[in-house]
Amino acid sequence: MTEKKAYGSGGRGEAVEFYRPEDYAPEESMGYLMRMILSEVKQQVEQELEACGLTHAQWVPLLKLYLGQASTVAEVARGCQLDAGATTRLLDRMEAKGLLRRVRSEEDRRVVHIELTEEGRRAASRIPEVLSRVQNAHLAGFSAEEWNTLKSYLRRILANAQALAAQGEKNP
Repeated sequence: MTEKKAYGSGGRGEAVEFYRPEDYAPEESMGYLMRMILSEVKQQVEQELEACGLTHAQWVPLLKLYLGQASTVAEVARGCQLDAGATTRLLDRMEAKGLLRRVRSEEDRRVVHIELTEEGRRAASRIPEVLSRVQNAHLAGFSAEEWNTLKSYLRRILANAQALAAQGEKNP
């Protein structure tokens, strides 16, 4: 006899499995729905930022630099979930477009800081406006309470995913 793993709670302590192999419908899965939403939002953002001359690959690190969430190649790579080689090539293209410059650290010559140019700051300053407009359009019809509830659900799913990943790292 195999033990069933409970993934949810029915509110009275009983275990709930939201998906079952015998009636699994991919188009009703959490992953499919989130991927489709992300794809639609990404496409709309790309269309709007294309007018600013930015690709998806470029606006994400540009925003991280603008918001102070990254300042080195390694931080950009981590923040954008890219390998160091891909990040270096991407930053090369962005530097050639005049959006950023590399500045070697005076304290540690091995460290290279990334700084936005004036043109890079101008381009980056438009990104939050586009993201806000696109995401608000996708949330049309939601109340503030519904939006806060949705965020709490998404954070819970993310926490579950991170816990599963950490568990997998402990038990490869």
